Amino acid sequence: MATLPSDRLDQILAREEYLEARMNAGLDGDEIAAVTREYSEVRPVAEAVRAVRSLEGQVADARALMDDPEMRELAAEELPALEADLSERTQSLRLALLPRDAADARPAILEIRPGTGGDEAALFAGDLWAMYRRYAEGRGWRVEEIERQETELGGLKELVSRIEGEGVFARLKFESGVHRVQRVPATESQGRIHTSAATVAVLPEAEAVDVDIPDADIRIDTMRASGAGGQHVNTTDSAVRITHLPTGIVVTSSEKSQHRNREIAMQVLRARLYDAQRAAADAERAADRRAQVGSGDRSERIRTYNFPQGRLTDHRINLTLYALDRVMGGDLDEVIDALTAEAQAALLAEMEG
Repeated sequence: MATLPSDRLDQILAREEYLEARMNAGLDGDEIAAVTREYSEVRPVAEAVRAVRSLEGQVADARALMDDPEMRELAAEELPALEADLSERTQSLRLALLPRDAADARPAILEIRPGTGGDEAALFAGDLWAMYRRYAEGRGWRVEEIERQETELGGLKELVSRIEGEGVFARLKFESGVHRVQRVPATESQGRIHTSAATVAVLPEAEAVDVDIPDADIRIDTMRASGAGGQHVNTTDSAVRITHLPTGIVVTSSEKSQHRNREIAMQVLRARLYDAQRAAADAERAADRRAQVGSGDRSERIRTYNFPQGRLTDHRINLTLYALDRVMGGDLDEVIDALTAEAQAALLAEMEG
């Protein structure tokens, strides 16, 4: 295991001390919010640094006692547990020192659309949305549907939602890609297994300062809104469609308030443009390599849901779980934890390789 950089650890402790001094000196509202936020991020890492250094001292003392005939037996009993604790805490600290994705703490825009498979793909898109919604609600996140278009059979033509809460984007960002399903459709009378797919995109929410969108770059159209499956037709032209002229990206929102629809559509447009900027930056940094997880390729088949066998397979990390009912019920933590661990391991290898 690579040695932790001592100068980096010293910098973390010094930064914690500086931030504490700033808070004790008294700051105005804007400053105290920024300093407090940074302190809340730095303090756990600083505590981990102190814990590792304390254990390093205890291990060194125990090893020194091995040379003392009278203390050797006691030291031999304590040393394995101390070394194991040090190894575990050092690994945790190495992960805490990894560069953080600046978007991890942001809310997310989640988009789901059917792919190949006709009506069955639209029904599967609806099942995926139910899965993510249950997962979000289980974590206490706030879920807001922005755009929902249904098929006559109750499947989804399109679902765009905003999810807000602690660590939303960090937990969901590896869900982007093509999700494939293998099952007997409700519309299949012969009992044959069909394969269809739906596409998921998870975008970090962007602030106005993240993306500059000049008025000249967009065209805003209003139109008559309609609800699920064309029902609940709105008699006023409240729905809004925004077209970003340089990229051709089109965003719609069909709430009852035209003003709110403009806000929502701009919110989604900013997220898509911000995501494109991030993808371009990632591609530039990774021109000579391709990460296993989170490549950003939305056409990549990332996961298969096999209903007859109750099996879920994530192809990026060769993870197979025979717990499909549990996953579809919203228990995604085992899958997301495995993806996160793989991404962290790849980043550690890259930094230390």
